[in-house]
Amino acid sequence: MIELRDYQRECVDTINNLESGSHLVAVATGLGKTVIFSHLERKGRMLILSHRDELVHQPEKYFDCTFGVEQAGEKSNGEEVVSASVQSLTRRLGRFSPDDFDMIITDEAHHAAAPSYKKIYDYFKPRLHIGFTATPNRGDKVRLDDVFGDIIFERNLRWGIEHKYLTNIKCLQADIGFDLRKVKKKMGDFDSEQLAEAVNQEKMNAGVAKAYYELAQGQTIIFAANVAHAYAIAEKIEGAVVVTGKTENRSEIIERFTNREIKCIVNVMVFTEGTDLPLVETIIIARPTMNESLYTQMVGRGLRLYKGKDCLTLIDCVGVSGNKDLCTAPSLFGIDLSDVPEKKRTELDGVMITEMENKLPALLNNPEAWIINTDEVELFASQNGFNTHFVNWTRLYDGSFICNFKEKNVSYQLRLTPMTCIGTTNIFISRNKYEIKELGRDIKMQTAFDYTAKILEHYFKKSAPLWDVRRMKVWGSSPASDKQKDLIHTLLNQPKNINRYHSADFDVSVLTKYQAGIILDKLFSS
Repeated sequence: MIELRDYQRECVDTINNLESGSHLVAVATGLGKTVIFSHLERKGRMLILSHRDELVHQPEKYFDCTFGVEQAGEKSNGEEVVSASVQSLTRRLGRFSPDDFDMIITDEAHHAAAPSYKKIYDYFKPRLHIGFTATPNRGDKVRLDDVFGDIIFERNLRWGIEHKYLTNIKCLQADIGFDLRKVKKKMGDFDSEQLAEAVNQEKMNAGVAKAYYELAQGQTIIFAANVAHAYAIAEKIEGAVVVTGKTENRSEIIERFTNREIKCIVNVMVFTEGTDLPLVETIIIARPTMNESLYTQMVGRGLRLYKGKDCLTLIDCVGVSGNKDLCTAPSLFGIDLSDVPEKKRTELDGVMITEMENKLPALLNNPEAWIINTDEVELFASQNGFNTHFVNWTRLYDGSFICNFKEKNVSYQLRLTPMTCIGTTNIFISRNKYEIKELGRDIKMQTAFDYTAKILEHYFKKSAPLWDVRRMKVWGSSPASDKQKDLIHTLLNQPKNINRYHSADFDVSVLTKYQAGIILDKLFSS
């Protein structure tokens, strides 16, 4: 018997009170989503869907009823709970009736938009469908609004750390020279074969070992790209043990690791989820990924609390990715560092993840970052098929949008919260920074863009030169004038600004009038 934590009981009660529909639950890795859905009241049979084979058997130990499996050579036989691999079930739908299951649970529900999942959803007619995900606020990465109607419960990683259910994370990067620019993308991540070839090189493996010896604290798990890569790394670390899917004495190795007899394990996609590792003090990511779920699962192995463990040391092995979607520690909090100039990102090294957001405003408060941001909104809109109606939005590092303008000497700010994976946002407007009013909650993103544009057109037409991109860009595409360049150079070299923006050497010669206008607006309004 497992005694539910307060938030787990709250989530169970929330779901039990639902009559029907498709809903999403967002709980961070390590907060026990399997415990939650195993304690749900069942009014009929339950189907659990998993996208990876190794997850199919994981929930079984949490249930006290008959439990069947649909995977490879295993087939269910009318059990009360059936756990299925999506890949297997799509080929076996004929074994079931559409009304066989009262409830469907989709584990790692950010995959639910895939055609294989939709084939299953279209076939079955459950009373209730509940999806579980650890990444609810990455709506620009995956859209689930045609699968789930709303998010009914949420406890994120920050909440778990602040409430002492998970350990804090010390974030480090080791530049070991990875060059991923030629590695192709496949199904949302790096092609596994090309990735292994790119990272499994003598110099880079030595770099991983160097990072271990210089940065790791205590018991360490290293994630490698494939078996050959794992053994190549282990050869350079004294006493390191390799664990792969074919390792038979895995439980013995885990016990010796927990007893500190083995100090370092190099594994290949084994300890991504479901393995009980009570003591992990350092995790080294030597397997780069663009898959936020996979990254979160790897880090999740070290989030458990343990006596004497102050925090998890997380070391991202990096280099040249050529891809802004590479996951690193900030991804865990939904933080996008693409606006932070490369030379300034080192200032986040060694920072606790809960303090990272406090450090970012200073790193983003400089001309390089202001210019980088001018393209972010347009890219977001084009990727998602949105019409922003030429409103001069700025996209912040957490995925939220703001639009600043003045009308009759009063400062206003429109704000849209980060888009969720079901495509919704909340709308706020503030007056003189303090008077904040909510204009809408759980609004579809396009509707929010439409609504805010109408507000600006109707109530703030006189200040259109400050919020209408069309007006700003008509004059802004030509090179910046000498007067603009001289003024920027003068302002940046003022004593108060040299220390504030650290941009005395900023190159103004390549600016357009539009970019120069943005910089001058920031400098005069600060």
